[in-house]
Amino acid sequence: MKTEAAPAAPLPNDATAAVSSSEEMRRYRTIWISDAHLGWRASEAGHLLDFLKKHDAEHWYLVGDMVDGWMLRRSWHWPQTHNDVVQKLLRKVRKGARVDYIPGNHDSFLSDFVELQFGGVSVLRDAIHTTADGRKFLVLHGDEFDSVVHYAPWLAFLGNNGYDAMILIGRQFNRLRRLFGQPDWSLSAYVKHRVKNIVKFVTDYEHALAREALKRGADGVICGHIHKAEIRDFEGMTYCNTGDWVESCTALVEHFDGKLEIIRWLDVPVPSLVPAASVPEAVD
Repeated sequence: MKTEAAPAAPLPNDATAAVSSSEEMRRYRTIWISDAHLGWRASEAGHLLDFLKKHDAEHWYLVGDMVDGWMLRRSWHWPQTHNDVVQKLLRKVRKGARVDYIPGNHDSFLSDFVELQFGGVSVLRDAIHTTADGRKFLVLHGDEFDSVVHYAPWLAFLGNNGYDAMILIGRQFNRLRRLFGQPDWSLSAYVKHRVKNIVKFVTDYEHALAREALKRGADGVICGHIHKAEIRDFEGMTYCNTGDWVESCTALVEHFDGKLEIIRWLDVPVPSLVPAASVPEAVD
């Protein structure tokens, strides 16, 4: 069901506070974050909490997989930092921000509560967001356009375990690299860029979402799910992916003039063996 997102009320003036003596809160019209996977040991909840402390917006979208129900069912893991992220988001609601939660496949248990509110956070199936410059974007997690998740959930679960292993192996490897003064290197990013079938899957996924946005009369789509932050134009529309808070630590923001931009809170380099794609980081 498509839900028109109503304009958010402006934040009170005292919501903009200095983070430190040298840095003030960065304010935007809208911020989209997704795929924090709270409840998973690989979640970069500490970095997300730091991001939330230093950024504010009139309207926040949580675009799915913020909580990882799959991992929590396997083994309970909920440290204080994960709870702090939840409390920080609820505090933004209390200060006047609008927060909408669109469940994904890892937090699909929340889909039963669509159209309800919890702590002031609205649960939506999807939404249409209108930017300050008048463009309309379909906002959804995107898992329904992932044929593996939709038609073979058992295979998706196996793939998730493989991704879990790559993340944990990669982190151990990076500890060794730091001992020798080397920058972090992403094993999973390397695999994503090198394996032809994965590249084809990402391309098919992006084009499926583009077609859905056009079918609904939108000018673009904003999604998550595949952990690949990006903004680009194709098929006559704008495709935006928020990325994740497991590896890339990225968010999509809308400036007050309607410009969209990806914020890369951490800059984990993709291996030099993989040619970097020429993709704009902002779309006017």
